[in-house]
Amino acid sequence: MSVLDVIRLRKSVRSYLDRPVEEDELAQVLEAARLAPSASNRQEWRFVVVTDPSVRNALADAASGQRFVAQAPVVIACCADTDNHIMACGEPCYPIDVAIAVDHMTLVAAELGLGTCWIGAFRQEPVRQLLGIPQNIRIVELLTLGYPADPSQVRKKRLSIDDFVHRESWGRGL
Repeated sequence: MSVLDVIRLRKSVRSYLDRPVEEDELAQVLEAARLAPSASNRQEWRFVVVTDPSVRNALADAASGQRFVAQAPVVIACCADTDNHIMACGEPCYPIDVAIAVDHMTLVAAELGLGTCWIGAFRQEPVRQLLGIPQNIRIVELLTLGYPADPSQVRKKRLSIDDFVHRESWGRGL
């Protein structure tokens, strides 16, 4: 399967089978994060892997009551141990770097037949307390991981390339 095939296959999964993720598969997903690029090779991303059902249930409460968070056999808190470095372009690097690592994880998961869902709707402090995350660590995203209850592909509604690509200057399409 090509990388583009995996990108087409990946979808946000909000219903999981009651089946644990194999340790070797979890290791491959985490290895994808480890290999992700980061600004100035800072590698500020940090991850807390949660499999305990009671903690996952509490994470679902902290994630606006989204019950599928508890249903997923693995929830990963995607964090940054950052010095808040600002890149020359004026943007902080840690949220971008964590997002790149998370995206790498979602693509490897899809290749392995696992489903994922990025979760940005969560309350920081309950997650911090539940997982013992220090105050100086930024919690960027939660990521659910598991075997999708419905493995079928979805047709993704996407803009055409002409709608978002400009060539040489803004306003000039392909």
